[in-house]
Amino acid sequence: MSNIVDELADKLAKDVIAAAEELDDDLLPNRVAEVIGASSPSTEEAFRTAVRVRMAEARARRFLAEQLAKGRAARQGDSEQTAKPV
Repeated sequence: MSNIVDELADKLAKDVIAAAEELDDDLLPNRVAEVIGASSPSTEEAFRTAVRVRMAEARARRFLAEQLAKGRAARQGDSEQTAKPV
């Protein structure tokens, strides 16, 4: 039973995060969690966990992309400086 709860909570978390971004509503996941919790505390916890995991992963991916861009820009700048005659 736990597997189906986790799967459904994760799918809902994905949809709610997308809706929150579209609506520019950071509180939407919390409000949805409260609705879920009124009838199923275990599903609420699975949903909150899925939201936290997905949002943390998205933040980490943005950070990684920024670091890669900085590193590539620095390498590009270094190669341009070494290519110029002195």
